[in-house]
Amino acid sequence: MAAEQTSSDYIAHHLTNWTFGHHPEHGWKVAHDAAEAAEMGFKAIHLDSMLWAIGLGIFFCALFWAVGRKATSGVPSKLQAFVEMIVDFVDNSVRESYNGPSKLIAPLSLTIFVWIFLMNLMDLVPVDWIPVLAQKIGAAMGHDPHHVYFKIVPTTDPNITLGMALGVLILIIGFGLKYKGVGGFIAEFTLHPFSAKNPILQALLIPVNLVLEIVTLLAKPISLGLRLFGNMYAGELIFILIALMPFWIQWALSVPWAIFHILVITLQAFVFMMLTIVYLSLISQTSEH
Repeated sequence: MAAEQTSSDYIAHHLTNWTFGHHPEHGWKVAHDAAEAAEMGFKAIHLDSMLWAIGLGIFFCALFWAVGRKATSGVPSKLQAFVEMIVDFVDNSVRESYNGPSKLIAPLSLTIFVWIFLMNLMDLVPVDWIPVLAQKIGAAMGHDPHHVYFKIVPTTDPNITLGMALGVLILIIGFGLKYKGVGGFIAEFTLHPFSAKNPILQALLIPVNLVLEIVTLLAKPISLGLRLFGNMYAGELIFILIALMPFWIQWALSVPWAIFHILVITLQAFVFMMLTIVYLSLISQTSEH
């Protein structure tokens, strides 16, 4: 595939999503290129990212449900032992990091870790396998193969990672309202970090505190989403650059990078999970003020 295109076209093709949206001139359609996708603006959805993200989520739920249903107290199967190891690892992480009483944190953390790990794991699939297959299917259906785009790593799409970050933000607000009440939650944003005994001075500080606390609140989930996206996007780009090299160099570089990347994809899933736990733990602690 790399031989049929210039290097820039090859890279651009592999970094373009399969996009469906409302074009200002042509209505609802699948974008033929990145320019059309950009013109669709907010009324666009990355079909490939959603397909893989939802599909891997269903796979995770079905796998763990099947293992749990067939779990035995005797000698476990290899798959059951592997799942139990993951569950124990996440459970220990939650116990060490979360101080609140919520029963939601453990299953939430397990879902975050395994789901993100599976999405990251798709980065180890050779970069040409699935896109070339998608192009062949598109050509068989009468479409121009050069206008067929299909990315398979959802976490290299900022829409996916920031969407998960938005979910964390909603949880932070929900936990704050639950454990602090409406008054306590508002006080967190208006009476900190600056406070004064003089009521007039305190009233003057409220707008400053509100701006600072809102920025702090938004920075937490945004940094979560951008960190995951940045690391995975960089990893995908390196795999694409390696694919442009001669065949013998590809194997010399791709195998060591793939081995190292296993650590990256696991670490990024763990970091997203742990920071979510920490943020929810901090917001659920009752303020002394």
